[in-house]
Amino acid sequence: MEKYALITGGTGGIGLATAKQLGKSGYKIILNDINEEQGNAALKELKDLNIEADLYLFDVTDEQQVIDNFKKISEKYDKLDVLVNNAGGLGGRSRFEDMETSFYRKVMALNLDSVFYVTRAAIPLLKKSDYPSIVNFTSIAAWNAGGPGAGIYATAKAGVTTLTRALAKDLAEYGIRVNAVSPGTIDTPFHQATKEKDINLFNSWKNSILLKRFGQPEEVASVIEFLVSKKASFLTGEVIQINGGQAFI
Repeated sequence: MEKYALITGGTGGIGLATAKQLGKSGYKIILNDINEEQGNAALKELKDLNIEADLYLFDVTDEQQVIDNFKKISEKYDKLDVLVNNAGGLGGRSRFEDMETSFYRKVMALNLDSVFYVTRAAIPLLKKSDYPSIVNFTSIAAWNAGGPGAGIYATAKAGVTTLTRALAKDLAEYGIRVNAVSPGTIDTPFHQATKEKDINLFNSWKNSILLKRFGQPEEVASVIEFLVSKKASFLTGEVIQINGGQAFI
């Protein structure tokens, strides 16, 4: 029986690593992004690995775009087995005193609203699966409130943590498991701006990690693969920390 996994923001970084991992596990991949060039490059990477994949270009912060595109997805796919709400981002940095409301809304929309819009739209398709699962992305920032200027990002991710548990309660009757991963510092383009501005600062972050190195996208993807598998059949409402011991220091 064919299995389908939809990954938002899935054309780079952890999202693409997850697509590759799930694809190798037998899932047909449905990618979402807003960047067509990057999306087509990701499709080629997956197809070069003999992974069947589709690309849907829409903005997960736009409610109507999500609704419209899920109509298209449901016309092609009769079910959805896995939803990975990977799309998100720092969105920049701003201290609260100087924060513009538009910045606040942008960061909240990208990291929290998107999870609500996409999950709501995906539930009817997930109900049709024999083994449905949702994995959300929170962050170590949801626990430590983030670095300077990242307070709203951290707040949004804390919202995802609670939303994950609320969804787990709400969807248990349908057999839909809902869990989250909480990455620490993973070496992805997420940190590119810091690398370019001050590579020494970026490297110094290793000092706050017990394992004294950054995580790799594949190390998050492998946990997601576990969470959606039958090996994790009695896990729901959980948040898995993937941070090399960063939270302990």
